[in-house]
Amino acid sequence: MSRLLCVDFGSTFTKAALVDSSDGLVATAATPTTIGTDVLDGYRLLREQLASHGQVNEVLACSSAGGGLRLAVVGYEREVTAQAGHRVGLSAGARVCHVTSGPLTGADVAALRAARPDLVLLVGGTDGGNADVLLHNAGRIARARLGAPVVVAGNAEAQAEVAALLESTGRRYERADNVLPRIGVIAPEGARAAIRRAFLEHVIGGKGLSRGPKFAGMVQAPTPDAVLDGVEVLAQHLDGDVLVVDIGGATTDVYSALRPQGEDAGLAKDVVAPLWQSRTVEADLGMRWNAEGVVEAAHREHVAVPGALAAYAATVARDPSHLPVDATERALDLDLARAAALVAVRRHARPAGPGSSPRPLADVRVVVGSGGVLRHADEQGRADVLGAVVADHAGGWRVPRDATVVTDAAYLLFAVGLLREAHPEVALRLARAVTGGRPADVVV
Repeated sequence: MSRLLCVDFGSTFTKAALVDSSDGLVATAATPTTIGTDVLDGYRLLREQLASHGQVNEVLACSSAGGGLRLAVVGYEREVTAQAGHRVGLSAGARVCHVTSGPLTGADVAALRAARPDLVLLVGGTDGGNADVLLHNAGRIARARLGAPVVVAGNAEAQAEVAALLESTGRRYERADNVLPRIGVIAPEGARAAIRRAFLEHVIGGKGLSRGPKFAGMVQAPTPDAVLDGVEVLAQHLDGDVLVVDIGGATTDVYSALRPQGEDAGLAKDVVAPLWQSRTVEADLGMRWNAEGVVEAAHREHVAVPGALAAYAATVARDPSHLPVDATERALDLDLARAAALVAVRRHARPAGPGSSPRPLADVRVVVGSGGVLRHADEQGRADVLGAVVADHAGGWRVPRDATVVTDAAYLLFAVGLLREAHPEVALRLARAVTGGRPADVVV
């Protein structure tokens, strides 16, 4: 028996889940993230809160503090390799801050620098295909005044030459398998692993979040990457498709883990095939920082919202620390969450671009809600928000035919993901707790 402490250094709160390797979840705790001093100050407060539960044998951590991982994608064609790189970047837990395609010009390089990426994902060409644009862009990046390291995940036959160009100017880089080895096939695993390595080696310790090496040594993934791992474990536990809607203060993230079946398995015919384990990030759909964007997006989508919601959204956007003060504001907060969830899932489900197919979500077995607004809501409030998603027949996507709706009220999916590799059996046990302990063969 050992005690495993899973920690998420978030942009606003640092959360922890203490897990017993034999008995499952022991306790959870949270405290404001102490970015103003040292992120480990908040971590030490968490350890004090959990001290009564005994000795901790191992600590596993993820982080989105300090803005998380900002990724720029440089590709060949916007609708092909750039789109593939964008999808892979999201699945790796990055916030894609810039996408450009075609041969980089001086203005393109200036725009890339202005985006201030932590990392650049350089893609282009299928294996054995045209390498001219990839090599041109590698040369431009090599000479640019750009401090971000580069992950090279383009045409495999050109990668040695790309590496030589980057090495000639001392540019830091990682090589990975091509994200688009041939048309209709997307291969995210190598680039996702390289992005995680680069994040840990070059990014997490360089944000000035903590003095000394301890914080960088603790963190093993960007938080969204860990959550996607947790979603995949949950799908394994349930032996079925899973959809997760995480409604946050700055963004609303949607994750899905699907198993292609029947006609869906033929979607590889798309120019850029779908990622069956994927994440989309909607930066204009935040409960606080982007609350007004939620209302604007709802109107564009013809989602009905109360007339008072626009004024409430303006109030919380002016003060992102604002919390509902009475029953009226609590109801408006849930209306805001419902609108954010509906729009975000529609965007996740619809075709990613011309020539693409919609994401096949009809067989989703469990829809999981996450985010502070749902964790602090009562059962009726949660049901109203998530129920609207699974009943969104006017949204232009195929809603789940028969899905259980639950809330990750203890915020455990990140911990499931952190435990996945080193403690797979513990991860599976904890995934069961996310669904309220329901066995895999029960749908309610």
